[in-house]
Amino acid sequence: MENLYAYVKALHIIFVVCWFAGLFYIVRLFVYYTEAQLKSEVEKNILSEQFRLMIYRLWYIISYPAAILATIFGLIMLYLNPFLLKMPWMHAKLGFIVLLWAYHFQCGVYVKQSLENRLQKTSKYFRLWNEGATLILFSVVFLVVLKHAVNWIYGVVGLFTLAILLMIGIKVYNKLRKQ
Repeated sequence: MENLYAYVKALHIIFVVCWFAGLFYIVRLFVYYTEAQLKSEVEKNILSEQFRLMIYRLWYIISYPAAILATIFGLIMLYLNPFLLKMPWMHAKLGFIVLLWAYHFQCGVYVKQSLENRLQKTSKYFRLWNEGATLILFSVVFLVVLKHAVNWIYGVVGLFTLAILLMIGIKVYNKLRKQ
C-alpha cells in the first residue's frame, strides 16, 4: 500500500507540474495573441491564426487533461491516506486548489474567447493575470513542504509581499520594454 501511495504521489506531482506549466504558458499566449491584434492586418491574421492553434492545442491536449489527472491522483492520495483530511494545512491547500480551479475555468473562458476571435483584454491585463497562478503555486508549495511549521501570519504577510514584488517587477518590465 505504501508503494502504491508513492506511485500515486509521483503521478500527482508530475501532473501538477504539467498543469501549472500549461497555465503559465496559456496566459503568455494570451499576451502574444492580444499584442498580435495591434499589428498590420496581414500580420494580425497570420499571427492570430497561429496563436489560436497553439492555444487550442495547449489547452485541450496538455492543460485540461493535466488538471484532471492531477486532481484525480490527489483524490486517490486522500483516499489512500484519509488522515491528511484532519490536517489544517491540507484544508488550506484544498482551499487554494479551489482557487486554482476557479483560475483554470476563467482561463478556459479566455481560451474560448480567443478561439472565437473575441478576446478583449489587454496584454497588460494578462501579464497581471499570469501572477495569479504564481501566487497559488507559491502558497501550495509552502503549505505542503512546511506543513505544521507554517506560521500563518508570516505566511499571509509573505504572500502579500510576493504579490507586491510581482507587481513592481511587472511595472519595471513594462518601463524597460517601452524604452
